[in-house]
Amino acid sequence: MISDESAASIQIDDLPPSRRSLRVAVVTETYPPEVNGVALTAAQVVQGLQRRDHHIRLIRPRQRADANGNESPRLDEVLLRGLPIPRYPHLRMGLPAKRALVDLWSKQRPDLVHIVTEGPLGWSALQAATRLKLPVCSDFRTNFHAYSRHYGMGWLHKPIVSYLRKFHNRSQFTMVPTEALAADLQKYGFRRLRVVARGVDTEQFDPARRSAALRQSWGCSDRTRVVLSVGRLAPEKNLDLLFDAFDAMRRIEPDLKLVMVGDGPLMRDFRASRPDAVFAGAQRGVALAEHYASADLFLFPSLTETFGNVTPEAMASGLAVLAYDYAAAAQLIRHNESGLLAPLGQPARFCDLAAQLVAEPQRARDMGSRARTIAESMSWDRIVSQVEATYLQSMQTYALSPA
Repeated sequence: MISDESAASIQIDDLPPSRRSLRVAVVTETYPPEVNGVALTAAQVVQGLQRRDHHIRLIRPRQRADANGNESPRLDEVLLRGLPIPRYPHLRMGLPAKRALVDLWSKQRPDLVHIVTEGPLGWSALQAATRLKLPVCSDFRTNFHAYSRHYGMGWLHKPIVSYLRKFHNRSQFTMVPTEALAADLQKYGFRRLRVVARGVDTEQFDPARRSAALRQSWGCSDRTRVVLSVGRLAPEKNLDLLFDAFDAMRRIEPDLKLVMVGDGPLMRDFRASRPDAVFAGAQRGVALAEHYASADLFLFPSLTETFGNVTPEAMASGLAVLAYDYAAAAQLIRHNESGLLAPLGQPARFCDLAAQLVAEPQRARDMGSRARTIAESMSWDRIVSQVEATYLQSMQTYALSPA
């Protein structure tokens, strides 16, 4: 396992002047305007690499927005065919495209291929890069193997792990967001893992974006405290525990309001079972930041995250966060100082801590202030520097490997 500290020792200045601007093919099956942690992280990395004068060719499935003429003028993009993902029609899955990628990269050869997702398009990119003898690095960003049990398909766990291991072990390095995840993947036989965390935009996510008008639209007065949840409304997010925890909180503070930001297959069921909650749908940009800043407390009961971008976003927004002690929360939050951490897999303790959080308003505000301070040290520029270093070492490793 290689940590981000060792990555920092390799810099782009180590390359000769003629090679300091890299040609990188980034392959991903999700990208904005799609709203999810993988898409938003990929966009931050791509934009950061562009600011460092690297030439990025982004390869992804065509989205509905693209069909309407909304392609970004800032990117050199190759848009391929895709299909809607079952139960997530707003997301697209790439189709196999090995022949197209071999043709594209034979004519305009990249220095390196960065594969963000492991779907059919990602597998095609891996095959094409192997055929053309191109170095590859990959990301492990989604716990697909953990999702299977939430959809009644626990029997798929082993074959999914086998596929993911085969996929990632064919790249020079696989970037993972936390040391804990790297350790877990090593137990499954994953090799050449590099820990590269994720950043947060503290100019976008800022307590100053608190909106009285937005709170009024939720039916809240100045004194009403708001519990926020942000993420897909889907089985793998463990939202039944969110409701249990909120009910425990409301026994202490009956006027508490629950606001849920996100969309997903459980939206209709939740609207019917929780008529007093506010369902804000998917939000992005400034509107998302205003939703965070206009809340007071943040609950995140998910058990299937590789990182969980919503945790640093909530922290940057000055919210006290309650989450399980793993992924981003374990890495960023100090229990009882900048948030609360429940032992992994202990729902009763999660609910107890939620009750504690609402019972002590000043303590919660203090934790939110300290969380904001921690978030201010998590710049995307530092993260992009680590990605850049991973590119360089991937190229060096590939150049030294046997033909």
